[in-house]
Amino acid sequence: MRFRHAVVTGGAGFLGSHLCTALLDRGAAVTCIDDLSTADPRHVDHLRDRQGFSLIEADVCDPFDVARPADLVLHFASPASPADYLRLPIHTLETGSLGTRNALALARRHGARCVLASTSEVYGDPKEHPQNEEYWGHVNPVGPRSVYDEAKRFGEALTAAEAAVHGTDTGIVRLFNTYGPRMRGHDGRAVPTFVRQALDGEPLTVTGDGHQTRSLTYVDDTVRGVLAMAESDLRGPVNIGNPAEISMLDLAHLVIRLAGSDSTVRLIERPVDDPTVRCPDIALARGKLQWEPRVPPDEGLARTIAWYRERAAAAAR
Repeated sequence: MRFRHAVVTGGAGFLGSHLCTALLDRGAAVTCIDDLSTADPRHVDHLRDRQGFSLIEADVCDPFDVARPADLVLHFASPASPADYLRLPIHTLETGSLGTRNALALARRHGARCVLASTSEVYGDPKEHPQNEEYWGHVNPVGPRSVYDEAKRFGEALTAAEAAVHGTDTGIVRLFNTYGPRMRGHDGRAVPTFVRQALDGEPLTVTGDGHQTRSLTYVDDTVRGVLAMAESDLRGPVNIGNPAEISMLDLAHLVIRLAGSDSTVRLIERPVDDPTVRCPDIALARGKLQWEPRVPPDEGLARTIAWYRERAAAAAR
């Protein structure tokens, strides 16, 4: 890795903590900045004694800096689950706007590359399928999901303007439904919800008729994609996701099978503005970053289920 010191905003979150670990493993020092509003500080407990790691508890909506020169800023701070951004709508919008501005300002001061974590949610309920980076999206700007969708869309616009006006080295990744260990069981997203329900013997709650699709990417694959983007000179946006779609009903049955659970499936009301399809075109990532997902759903879900089991067993001791 060409980076000596990386700043990861949202670094104590699910994906951020995996990025911190990967950066340290590749020889970079890491400063993790997180206000812990939606993160579990235990996510970085295993890093606290590692040389080069530091945690700063701070809100990125306030201007911030780090003491030593940084050459990479990964801006991953944001409520990301429906449970969080519906509970924290203003904070979500401010993190996507003020937080992005402050992360970009930090990168500009230090002469660092800044990679923004955007999302497939910028495509909304898409009218084009699969979604490539040139599709502008179909988003309700005032719906219940808009606080997250529009925060990310604004963050992309601000990042592009920063590069154009100030020449800051920036990149944008659009992440598709990452899952894996360290997701909170009650965060409202499908995989942790289904796994928790299956292990507890509860019915798996599938919204609508369950035929809506998602693109699921195991966290190790997403981390590889983000770091490949960081090490490139691409501005993006670049889709990072798994082009293999799965319906929510099929996902529920797969989790039940892998967990060895006796749970059943229960259909519930579908949320407002819930996308019908979600699938990335990753031709750009394949061609420019030589990246594509490696971990098949059965393997990634089995690892995730094992992590939840281990965590439950540790809590019971």
